[in-house]
Amino acid sequence: MNDERLLRELRDLLRDGGLRGSFLVRDLATGEELGIDPDRELPVASLVKIPLAIATLERVRRGELDAARQIEVAPGRVTSPGPTGLSRFRHPARMAVEDLLYLGLSISDSTAADALFALTPPAEVARILGELGLEGIKVRHPMGDLEDTPVERLGPQQARLAQELVIAAAGSGPGHPVPQLDLARANTGTARAFTDLLQALWTPSAIDPASAARIRELMGANLLRQRLAPDFSSDAALWSSKTGTLLHLRHESGVVEHADGQVFAVTALTESRVAAGRQPEAEALMGRVARALRDQLRQG
Repeated sequence: MNDERLLRELRDLLRDGGLRGSFLVRDLATGEELGIDPDRELPVASLVKIPLAIATLERVRRGELDAARQIEVAPGRVTSPGPTGLSRFRHPARMAVEDLLYLGLSISDSTAADALFALTPPAEVARILGELGLEGIKVRHPMGDLEDTPVERLGPQQARLAQELVIAAAGSGPGHPVPQLDLARANTGTARAFTDLLQALWTPSAIDPASAARIRELMGANLLRQRLAPDFSSDAALWSSKTGTLLHLRHESGVVEHADGQVFAVTALTESRVAAGRQPEAEALMGRVARALRDQLRQG
């Protein structure tokens, strides 16, 4: 099947499954790539924790931060489904900076990430990304800002209504009444920008080699594996990634390293038109589309 026909069929699959997607798969050895709307900007939710980790480790390398420094973290005390780690703690905890990195990247703990943002604010993270030549990702706010959405305000009994309101507003014109979804105010990026970020972590770049290796290790330990991992993990392939989820948004950005030496960066950013918090069909469809793009490149 040629690329044009494949892309047409994948767009149809996404539409029929209630998703709009921005995908990009790149062969990190050759630079060959295949994607669907890869330059479309979207809010990135927890994917911002990758730039945060890069900036934190860069400051450690420069001697501005001590990886062993102990930070007292207030408990998140979150009781709603979803958040992990310190976000669900009921009592204060003391954690080293490097351990906060593990919690933020490997289990997507937003309270741990905000403890790191307190040390390196969003504007500083953005500045360091610029210094490293990493463009296309806008870092504007910490993770705590994601907790004040219509779902939290209306409560679990009105979760479907909250999703319907968010989805309806997304198609009403520029901007969005929910700040975390407004491209002028949210943390945003594109599939291309995150694929570039992955390439900088997996191949020689301005990022310090030791820092890049540590981030690759933490992404390889990602515990959230319900999205793209089923289509990319096997005994002959290592999948390392970070997910991002917010309201109707479901993202994942990662790298698959095959035993035969081929390495592909894969980024999938999606928004759903289905008003439901749990959508296993959408997760499976994301993986199916991303794998089809990878297979097309690999066979080419």
